[in-house]
Amino acid sequence: MADGWNTDTGEAVYRTRDEQVVGWQEKLFSQYEVELFQCEAVCQTPLERQYHNEVKALARTKGRRNHRIFTYTDHDRYTSHLPLHQLVMTTAKATPTFLAERMANVRHRRQERRTMDSSIPKSKLITWEPSEEFVRSSHMVNNAMQTMHIMGDLAPPGRLGHKEYECVLLTIRTDGNGIVIVKPDFNKGKEPYRRVERGEKREVWRLTVENVCTAMKSEEKEREQHMYKDLYVRHKEYLNSLVGQEFETPLPGVLRLMVNGEIVSAKGFEYDNLYIHFFMELPNNWSSLPFWSLSGVTQTCRTKDNVAFFSYPFTFEAFQNNEKEPGESCLQWPVMYFKVLSLDFWQRYRTEGYGYLVLPVTPGKHVITCHAWRPLQTGTVSVLRRFFIGGSPELEDHSYVRVPGTFKGQRLSRFGFRSETTGSVTFTLHCIQQARAFVDASLLKKKRQRVFDQLGGLSQQGAVYSVLEAFQRARRRMQEARQNLPSDLINTSKLEQRQR
Repeated sequence: MADGWNTDTGEAVYRTRDEQVVGWQEKLFSQYEVELFQCEAVCQTPLERQYHNEVKALARTKGRRNHRIFTYTDHDRYTSHLPLHQLVMTTAKATPTFLAERMANVRHRRQERRTMDSSIPKSKLITWEPSEEFVRSSHMVNNAMQTMHIMGDLAPPGRLGHKEYECVLLTIRTDGNGIVIVKPDFNKGKEPYRRVERGEKREVWRLTVENVCTAMKSEEKEREQHMYKDLYVRHKEYLNSLVGQEFETPLPGVLRLMVNGEIVSAKGFEYDNLYIHFFMELPNNWSSLPFWSLSGVTQTCRTKDNVAFFSYPFTFEAFQNNEKEPGESCLQWPVMYFKVLSLDFWQRYRTEGYGYLVLPVTPGKHVITCHAWRPLQTGTVSVLRRFFIGGSPELEDHSYVRVPGTFKGQRLSRFGFRSETTGSVTFTLHCIQQARAFVDASLLKKKRQRVFDQLGGLSQQGAVYSVLEAFQRARRRMQEARQNLPSDLINTSKLEQRQR
């Protein structure tokens, strides 16, 4: 495994070599573990009792094959408490970088000194063992990993079995997706890794890592591919059994409306740091599920070239009872009201504009730009109050932007109400409509077409239709041929007709 010598004098102090072939999750005991598990009284778990039996079996046989190389498997309690900084190794031909040369002359700060009034902890650049709260807060994808450490006992001869001389040589990790992480990587013919101890003798250890697994044969690869195909087919069948074969359809007489929308941008408003508050209004005979939110607030966005790009997605689903025939538009349709506000450095907000959007009646993709306005109060005092203090005249009822929901008359008068046009907001909507009436209408149309095709060659209507269609084709060909003729021939034919 390693060679050791005194780097100060250049004289070889001792030379030892340990070479070992290690399999995945193969347990190799260290000298410390052999001495520990020889006593049955220290064994507390079933795994430690198993190690006790294996150590006794090794004592009855020839003993351990390894001396300095041992392993910690995924089930050992030492795996999660290893100092991972020991994995850092260098090669023999490694040259220091410009930063390393500059940092070599910097005086190192003692680790035990701490500033008492420091309330900001040092952030860890790499978190090797993230907790569940850290994963949830950082939105990390944490897959279940299996870990194995190949360790080395770097103690001088005659002092094997001391924990302070243990060092991590290689770490192997794998997850359920088949990804294998090996750190450090295999040498692949390159120089061995070097590790210099900080003792008085400054021993130098060299590590060579090779992959000695035999290549998979073609027959084994085909067998593995067939196995994976069968596994994927079974998993697909399992998912289909959970979903079912029946398509979810609403009840008879119910129209289902699903909207996947996006608030794209806002343009032309007076102040910066804009955000939008929106909500849906459902007319009569419309309803929504309890868990669906009918309102929302976007993030605060700064403007660039007087345009604030939100790209804020939202989803909306509603049901309309007593629906009409397919193709007829409902008298009342859901409306989305929105309010654009601005926020300054002192957390003061201003109303920048009001607007509304009637959801499209036809399904498909729609890009709609809605213009906004805000109430206007005359006088210099209101302008100064809006600039210095924040706040502005607001609508008590947001539905007043269109037609108030409480209005029951025939004419709505807004005489004396002053307003100002401000900016515009762009929406992208993907609308889906679902109803049993659509299916019934399509089936009825197909049925009529099929009956007409069967009777087309026998009935009188089919004969008349075929004659008219043939006449139209002949007339179309004559017009095309007439357009292709030269203009002189056309004028000559017209003169001959007049003479006749």
